[in-house]
Amino acid sequence: MNATLLGLLYGLALGFAAAFGGFGAFVAVFLLGGLGLLAGRWLDGKLDLSALVGAARDRR
Repeated sequence: MNATLLGLLYGLALGFAAAFGGFGAFVAVFLLGGLGLLAGRWLDGKLDLSALVGAARDRR
């Protein structure tokens, strides 16, 4: 599955949540989708948090 198709499916899920569940459901789907994205990137080995941690250490 490519990124375009995943983006389309995620947009449809957000649309249905907003249409049938209201704003609270929209926010819940949005946050859970973001967590799912992070988990998927981590499982694929494409999530590199060392750059964020290193940038925070350099500012001190």
